[in-house]
Amino acid sequence: MGKNLYLLRHAQTLEKQHDESDADRELTPVGIQNATRMGINLKNKNIYPDMLISSPVVRTQATSEIVAEQIGYDLSKIHYNIEIYNASIRTLLKAVNNFKDEWNSTLLIGHNPAITYLAEYLSGEAIGDMSTCGLVSISFDLNSWSMISENNGSFKWYEYPDLLNF
Repeated sequence: MGKNLYLLRHAQTLEKQHDESDADRELTPVGIQNATRMGINLKNKNIYPDMLISSPVVRTQATSEIVAEQIGYDLSKIHYNIEIYNASIRTLLKAVNNFKDEWNSTLLIGHNPAITYLAEYLSGEAIGDMSTCGLVSISFDLNSWSMISENNGSFKWYEYPDLLNF
């Protein structure tokens, strides 16, 4: 059985205030709505990842929880990894390569530009700048996450809230 990786950029956030930490930025009302819609989209596609892994900063945590609620994923089982925040493509790839092999389907919620770069690196597909709450699906004909590397994934689709018809 192969592996399915879903890469989600966090939903739209408020602009950073001069005295605010970047990690504390919250979702906008549109961001909350878009995260909800993307979760419904996953449910409509019968996509129920074995594991959700997210950056722990406010905007990705909120995005992760909203999506998880829509697909019926237990919020207490979301794995938060600080290395995803401000990660390089190398750091994200290392995280993917360390996923447990019993997980056949994993949703990774992170930040641009690294989340876009990882999607392009793994699939060989030119995606451009992933939209906030944009979601990429990549499949791998591999049995171990440790074997995932450059261009060995098959790009399935890229969706973002403006493309959804509901």
